[in-house]
Amino acid sequence: MNISAADVNKLRQMTGAGMMDCKKALTEANGDFEEAVVILRKKGQKVSASRADREANEGAIITLTNSEGNFGVLVALTCETDFVAKNEEFVALARQVAELALSKKISSIELLLEEKIDGISLTEKLIEYTGKIGEKISVGKYETISGEGIITYVHSNNKLGVMVAVNQAVNDAVVAAGKDTAMQIAAMNPVAVDKDDVDPSIIEREIEIGKDQARQEGKPENIIEKIALGKLNKFYQDNTLLNQAFVKDGAMTVAQMLDKASKGLTVKSFKRIAIGA
Repeated sequence: MNISAADVNKLRQMTGAGMMDCKKALTEANGDFEEAVVILRKKGQKVSASRADREANEGAIITLTNSEGNFGVLVALTCETDFVAKNEEFVALARQVAELALSKKISSIELLLEEKIDGISLTEKLIEYTGKIGEKISVGKYETISGEGIITYVHSNNKLGVMVAVNQAVNDAVVAAGKDTAMQIAAMNPVAVDKDDVDPSIIEREIEIGKDQARQEGKPENIIEKIALGKLNKFYQDNTLLNQAFVKDGAMTVAQMLDKASKGLTVKSFKRIAIGA
């Protein structure tokens, strides 16, 4: 039968097994997830499968950039308890995973899990570690970024990380402004860099919300559209990075702060991940 990539990924998330192992198990089980889990367990992946229903809402985030400062990776290695998340060996494993991802510029979690680490695939390594500590361990989230300059920030609890790609090579001024921008992203969680980058479905949603609000306020129908567009502009100010008020100085936007730090400096893209969110 035809096994979809979505089904394979679902089984991988449930069990921690490799993509190919999951596909083979689902094929053998004719698409039956419960039977596929049994098949994987019979192949020695008992511990990982038995932890599949546990919530892995703790962990550690590691972010690394290459020596040129133009490529970065953001890895969230997740576990079940804060006790394990703070364990030095666990954090060292998270760093090892990030170093592997950075060295090979791996583009996705799926490819990362197939890479060799200590002579075995990362999937097998995580299953091995799961058996050792008795908690579900997985690569919860993974992002890459590239640009002329990359600046990173990890919050002090290691559960929130940000990468920012700017249009200039890194120097002291760019790094300082980039760090401030990364902290802004961590705190304010913008939906996009600028208004032109906002997903059209979000824009459509906000316009409809604006119209509904205006109608509820009793505004005339002939100005409903204009009011909704005004509310959309306010949405852009609050939710797109370059248009947000700079948290350290509300008198200027993030875009103005960047340009003041280094003429023409701006953000090309950013990535933000949080554990448990």
